[in-house]
Amino acid sequence: MRFLLVVPPLAGHVTPVRAVASVLSSRGHEVAWCGPEPALSALVAGRVFPAGDSTPFDLALRPPELRGFAALKYLWESYLVPLADAMVPGVSAAVAAFSPDVVVVDQQAMAGALVAARCGLPWATSASTSTELADPLGSLPKIASWVDDLQAGLRARHGVLLGDLRFSPHLVLAFTTRALAGEPRLAVPVSYVGPALPAASGEWSLVDDRPLVVVTLGTSNAAAGTRFLAESVDALAGLPDVQGLVVDPTGELISESVLLARRIPQVAVFGRAAVVVCHGGHNTVCEALSAGVPLAVAPIRDDQSMLAQQVVAAGAGLRLRFDRAKAADIRKAIASAPAYAEGAARIRDSFEAAGGAEEAATHLEALG
Repeated sequence: MRFLLVVPPLAGHVTPVRAVASVLSSRGHEVAWCGPEPALSALVAGRVFPAGDSTPFDLALRPPELRGFAALKYLWESYLVPLADAMVPGVSAAVAAFSPDVVVVDQQAMAGALVAARCGLPWATSASTSTELADPLGSLPKIASWVDDLQAGLRARHGVLLGDLRFSPHLVLAFTTRALAGEPRLAVPVSYVGPALPAASGEWSLVDDRPLVVVTLGTSNAAAGTRFLAESVDALAGLPDVQGLVVDPTGELISESVLLARRIPQVAVFGRAAVVVCHGGHNTVCEALSAGVPLAVAPIRDDQSMLAQQVVAAGAGLRLRFDRAKAADIRKAIASAPAYAEGAARIRDSFEAAGGAEEAATHLEALG
């Protein structure tokens, strides 16, 4: 079978699909990617069909101060809709050249849904984050209607009669579990396959045997996270019984008692951590919980607030105020987080039972 994987130029969205692609290839299937270049080729190996220029579609260009509806408005009006319009010609060309049996479409690459529907191809949604499954705009009818109108414009421009472009009527692959995300509120088939994580790679040498506390806000939040990371360094400096590690992509922080790094082999490091303090990015949350590590989550924007809510509801961690947390608040959260180890272990067990990339590949094979 042939599988065309349509993705945005975002590492967090590509990571789970990349793991699934590896499984499909190992089973003898042909796999090709489609997305904006040159960013996509830097994220994947194998055959890539270009679909637009990735240069204008860098979320790091988004003003870091945007929060709430302002951030959502920017995401839809300045990113998701223009990205879909820009990608449609390339996705159409990829379908014509590759003749896929199944198209796999990331939720933020709606061009894949438009083209698959127009060509009558079976397609699956890749839900790299679980928040849309809970219908986050259900209690905000005016905003939900605004999003619906934007999608209606997309469908009209590209001649497609279809429902919500974010959810395939054939299959939605949710890279999480019910234990963390809860039950879906959608009238579409959702398969909870758990995280499809990369294998642990790289090495990290610990200075001593104290419990390791890792603070990371991901690589795309450097501008917004300067204050929080500096407060985290101060917090960890006041906790002599733990070994603190702060990921500072800018390289600007200085400390004599806290380890600092621009990047880390995250899966490998989390496997040795006692607590992770993070922004609530889906991959980061799942990588920590896959190791049974309790969390202190300080969401910044987008889906991160809902991920933090899921972590708290699952008893796997606690929440911090990103914009207001001081060193004392972060220190208190770090000291409290080990109490959530049992909840984190429950989520880890649910991830292990879900099947991950292997289970996702089996569902996709059934669509062909």
